[in-house]
Amino acid sequence: MGLFKVVEQETKPIDGQKPGTSGLRKKVTVFKQEHYLANFVQATFDALPSEKVKGSNIVVSGDGRYWSTEAIQIVIKIAAANGVKRVWVGQNTLLSTPAVSSIIRNRVNSQGEKAYGAFILTASHNPGGPDEDFGIKYNCENGGPAPESLTNKIYENTKKITAYRTADGIPNVDVTQIGVTSFEGPNGTFDVEVFDSTEDYVKLMKSIFDFTAIKDLITNPKFTFCYDALHGVAGVYAKKIFLEELGAKESSLLNCEPKEDFGGGHPDPNLTYAKELVQVMGLGKTQPDEVPEFGAAADGDADRNMILGKRFFVTPSDSVAIIAANAVGAIPYFSGGLKGVARSMPTSAALDVVAKKLNLKFFEVPTGWKFFGNLMDAGMCSVCGEESFGTGSDHIREKDGIWAVLAWLSILAHRNKQAGGDKLVTVEEIVTEHWNTYGRHYYTRYDYENVDSDAAKKLMENLVELQSNLDDVNSMIKKIRPDVAEVQEADEFEYKDPVDQSVSCHQGIRYLFKDGSRLVFRLSGTGSVGATIRLYIEQYEADPTKTFKPSAEALAPLVEVALKLSKMEEFTGRSEPTVIT
Repeated sequence: MGLFKVVEQETKPIDGQKPGTSGLRKKVTVFKQEHYLANFVQATFDALPSEKVKGSNIVVSGDGRYWSTEAIQIVIKIAAANGVKRVWVGQNTLLSTPAVSSIIRNRVNSQGEKAYGAFILTASHNPGGPDEDFGIKYNCENGGPAPESLTNKIYENTKKITAYRTADGIPNVDVTQIGVTSFEGPNGTFDVEVFDSTEDYVKLMKSIFDFTAIKDLITNPKFTFCYDALHGVAGVYAKKIFLEELGAKESSLLNCEPKEDFGGGHPDPNLTYAKELVQVMGLGKTQPDEVPEFGAAADGDADRNMILGKRFFVTPSDSVAIIAANAVGAIPYFSGGLKGVARSMPTSAALDVVAKKLNLKFFEVPTGWKFFGNLMDAGMCSVCGEESFGTGSDHIREKDGIWAVLAWLSILAHRNKQAGGDKLVTVEEIVTEHWNTYGRHYYTRYDYENVDSDAAKKLMENLVELQSNLDDVNSMIKKIRPDVAEVQEADEFEYKDPVDQSVSCHQGIRYLFKDGSRLVFRLSGTGSVGATIRLYIEQYEADPTKTFKPSAEALAPLVEVALKLSKMEEFTGRSEPTVIT
């Protein structure tokens, strides 16, 4: 057993360590600056109650991106110096973000103690590599992301920090081997426990879904399946669940070897970046001879998902609505009914219609999973989702990409069992049936990434100013597109949390049209440089005979209005978005 002592390392504040909606994200070169990561970790410990930290269990792992192996050693040493009793690490530093949440909520040590919280080393769907992004965020004892009250304290601490505590005498711990490494320090024994990354999470999934029913579907010779982990952490879970537990063929998995740079790709599960899966599923420029019935992709830390059918894309907004509409019959976990449903403000209103028809509690919240977490902790929400490819339930307090895929497979298994016969019920049939019942929300998102921050700010200020006179706005719209409805209401979205009564302001600029259409403009907090402007465009169609137009055709008038009304090119210099989803 090694010995260590606590050392006070002098430091000074470093600008720009304000956590965004999902922690602190910067370029690797920024994180590698002297004291940069250590400052932030110490600022986090200083923001937590010291009596809760001392003697606690803390989880530290992430998506395995570049610099994770170095970063985890820094966090381990600072945790030891701040009185943590045991650090839990996923083997090879790998734990998906949803798995971390489940471990905080469910895993116990030999004394029956749970984890107090976790440092998750991830920049989620952002690229990885020496010149790309790194990130860190803190999750609380409920398993969810730190609330604004805590992240604000962390930020304030980073602005006045003068020293951080670290453990002198703890060498780098081998995180490739399962087992416990112990050290003796001023506060007694300090342990680093490396454990299997998949065991706890797989156990949880098997308690939620009927794996036998899903296995019957996946092993049906007529059903074909493809899952793309985009070289993120989801790969280790895909192999364990889809291959070992559910009997899928190894050939059904794409890019399931986690890599520090995600294979040079962008680990964001959308039609732009999941290029190989898009091609395999028949949505690319060339058509393959055979196309699987079902396809899905994950992002770097496996909390996001994309669902595809054969030559068919399911929007995330439709996905959460369809899961909610089918959950009670298809997923054992929900057999007793749903407590309520929720979506982020920019997400389409497809879930609203389901909630109204099924008489469910419904909530519209700002972007950020912590808002869903409050509702779940209060027993008010069972299923929720975001248009940014995040879907989840109250089984944990994070969005969960693998869970979403298993939910869809459960719905397919249930529907096919109901239908009987030789012909498979397809993803496209389930979606079109949903549109016939609830109507269709045509929807798209335009992302303008790495925009000059001042230009983005001026664009948003102009949109707010326009809201002061809707008559002028409607006059402008008529000149742009006479066939577009008038704006009925416009505002900056503000949310009062029904649980803790906190108020979140300036959460996005909304233009709400008389026919139910919406334009939403928002600055994203997930980038590492510059600003990202997100434009959300939505058109609702209740007539079942008009729900089968090509999406681009249905949305074209609103797209033109949005770009000209906002003066997007004039302010940003961009003639087209970086990504369209």
